[in-house]
Amino acid sequence: MSETKTTIDNEKTSKKAANLWSIVALLALVLLLTVSYKLKDMLKPGVAESAPLNDSCDLRKGPCSSNLPGGGVVTFSIAPHEIPILRPLKLDVKVKGVKASNVEVDFTGIGMDMGYNRPQLEPVTKHEFMGKAILPVCVRSKMDWEAKVLLQTDRGLLMAPFRFYTEK
Repeated sequence: MSETKTTIDNEKTSKKAANLWSIVALLALVLLLTVSYKLKDMLKPGVAESAPLNDSCDLRKGPCSSNLPGGGVVTFSIAPHEIPILRPLKLDVKVKGVKASNVEVDFTGIGMDMGYNRPQLEPVTKHEFMGKAILPVCVRSKMDWEAKVLLQTDRGLLMAPFRFYTEK
């Protein structure tokens, strides 16, 4: 009789332990999802205003400008102009008509995820920011990119997109 009672007690303890582990796993999942949700805003903050894409712009030929809604102009350039992959690039952003406290350039592969690549630029003057970046190699011989210039301003986060391509 005591052997049967011990077996029943062991089964109850095992079920309780299994239930406890299920609850712990569920809580860990909820915590992970909550942290991911909170961090997504840090990685991709909401844009207050977005400039239209300037299709006539060719960053491989020189600087390009974009008019911001609500006023202001952003001029962006990459050097060297041939925009080589896996080599340091110099980024230059000039702003007129808007005061930016922080400037970043978010590089995104068009049609292919190329990972997180968002260098923060340093202020050179009140209206000019410079920094460096390196673009990763792609399996394609020609890769299309979008550089989103992100300006933190008193109007919120302003974004100006610029498109270009790289070649192996």
